Amino acid sequence: MKLNNDRAYKLAEFLLQIKAIKLQPTNPFTWASGWKSPIYCDNRKTLSFPKVRTYIRQSFSEMIVEKFGKPDIIAGVATGGIAHGVLVAQDLGLPFVYVRSTPKGHGLGNQIEGYFEEGQSVVVIEDLISTGGSSLEAVKALKEAKLNVKGLAAIFTYGFEESVANFKQVKCPFETLTNYDFLMEQAVKKKYIGESDTESLIEWRKNPAAWMQ
Repeated sequence: MKLNNDRAYKLAEFLLQIKAIKLQPTNPFTWASGWKSPIYCDNRKTLSFPKVRTYIRQSFSEMIVEKFGKPDIIAGVATGGIAHGVLVAQDLGLPFVYVRSTPKGHGLGNQIEGYFEEGQSVVVIEDLISTGGSSLEAVKALKEAKLNVKGLAAIFTYGFEESVANFKQVKCPFETLTNYDFLMEQAVKKKYIGESDTESLIEWRKNPAAWMQ
């Protein structure tokens, strides 16, 4: 996975500007997993800023065609990938479906919402990749529905080795618009954090489960 450097730096700065990504090395967040983290990512905030939202839509569309070729369908992962997925599908003139985390508990019991046909190709849209677990559950559901998953595209990844291994194991290519390394560079360059904080942020990424334990 080789990122477009200009795009990755620009989007990293956008995410920092609108506080979609917050860095607090001395006052860490607690994730749902229980991990202590110096970073918190909320890419849903990008939807509230038209300039950023448009940049993400255009970047996704360009990257998908470049890396995967134009698919038959765009699929969004609920809930973070739905809005961006709709925007990309509209931009590319393609149908859209979304994938629930689990099948619906009533009605038709669907896990994939929207119209599709077996054998169609699909690119999956996600807002964030941490370990890749929820993203790959969506990929699994699409494959079980006999769709041809060409790959997954996300706004941001922390770049954990676990996520890379998980995607490799199920043979699902993935691409992101920016990542943790580009974010760190921009955060230091634009003085969102001091250089003294970078060591802590680098150590966290190496072993997030054990950081500050």
